[in-house]
Amino acid sequence: MIRTLAALVAGLVAVAGCATATVPPTPQTTGPTTIRFQSLAFQNPTVAATKRIVADWNAAHPDITVRLNQGSFDSVHNQLVTQFMSGSAPDVIHDESVDITGFARQGYVADLTPYLSPELRAAIPQGLWDTVTVDGRIVGVPIMMQSYVVFANTDLLAGVGVPEGQTLTWDALADLARRATTDTHKGLGWGLRQPTATVMSLGLNFGGGFFSGSGDAVTFAVGDAELEVPRRIHDMAWVDGSLDTTSLTQSGSDVLKGFLNGRYAMIVGGSFLAQQLTETAPPGFHWTVLPALSGSADPTSARQSANPQVLSVAVDSPAIAQSARFVEHVVQPANLAALTQGEWLIPSSMPARAAVAAATHGQNGWAGTLAGAQHMVRAPFQSVQRYPQWKDRIATPALQRYLGNRIDLPTLRAQLTEGWQQVAR
Repeated sequence: MIRTLAALVAGLVAVAGCATATVPPTPQTTGPTTIRFQSLAFQNPTVAATKRIVADWNAAHPDITVRLNQGSFDSVHNQLVTQFMSGSAPDVIHDESVDITGFARQGYVADLTPYLSPELRAAIPQGLWDTVTVDGRIVGVPIMMQSYVVFANTDLLAGVGVPEGQTLTWDALADLARRATTDTHKGLGWGLRQPTATVMSLGLNFGGGFFSGSGDAVTFAVGDAELEVPRRIHDMAWVDGSLDTTSLTQSGSDVLKGFLNGRYAMIVGGSFLAQQLTETAPPGFHWTVLPALSGSADPTSARQSANPQVLSVAVDSPAIAQSARFVEHVVQPANLAALTQGEWLIPSSMPARAAVAAATHGQNGWAGTLAGAQHMVRAPFQSVQRYPQWKDRIATPALQRYLGNRIDLPTLRAQLTEGWQQVAR
């Protein structure tokens, strides 16, 4: 799963380097046909679930045969660039929303709006549909995603209390971290070696959007709301002393090891880390997922950016309608629940979430993870053409310097702003 997360982050590369093209629709087939489906699933349970889903479809639809191909998040972007340019892309494409919407703007991905049933439209929250909507066209069906959650060692929190409720405010998190810090362990560990994605996503807790507009026609601003998350993380580390400063330079997997060794009462990380906790936690290690982080007591301030994995259809597929029907088959609640449990990610549809909750009984962090999924929305930066360059060249090193206590907050604001001006020229 760490490789999956890294690949997802790496997938946020600019598609500006791809040649812009508008591919004319191919005449649609009406007889027996074969659909090529490229899946990126690699966890054994998810691969097995994918094969079963395809087999079930083929048994029920002898005139529409689905042929399963295995892809990889590590190479899918570059592979799709080549396939789209040569007209050899698979009919059904597994990717992530930020990547696929870039291809859609270049005319390579079909508009699925006419093919989606009202039942499917209603099953997936509008905030997730927004992540796959380009100029009013739905260019993919969201299937699964990750969120940032707080994992807690309930034994180390026993003396201060384990929070309950719908959300956990940042003020409450800071107070909890201070009270849980002792001579033997810190209240909080946070792997922020690559901090930008975390800051951009959780910044929505305070209304920090950084960007407005889309494509190259965007406005950029760094106000107090945009700086709230890095300021709070910095102060927990360097003012309160409740957040381990060393962890800020580490990866999520490194901090997870410290969590399992009792160095931290809590850590913040991707929800998928629950898989590693379940598989590697030593006997007698008790943990849970705390309520979703929020900027205030208002539950709407628990928003995070959603960048779900999606299933799309190539615009030059000779079987767009049949491919869309197969996509609906994949996201049936039982099928989607099986896929997401294998990846330890959050299903996009509400019925699938209910199925996961019933199958897992909310154990192993599922209760808190699923509860926080309702707050996932499309973030402003997801529409910005040059965001990947700014993220890698400007934001990440600037945030690393600030969280390392090497620059102050006004300097961070200036570096982020001036860096965007350079990138946007």
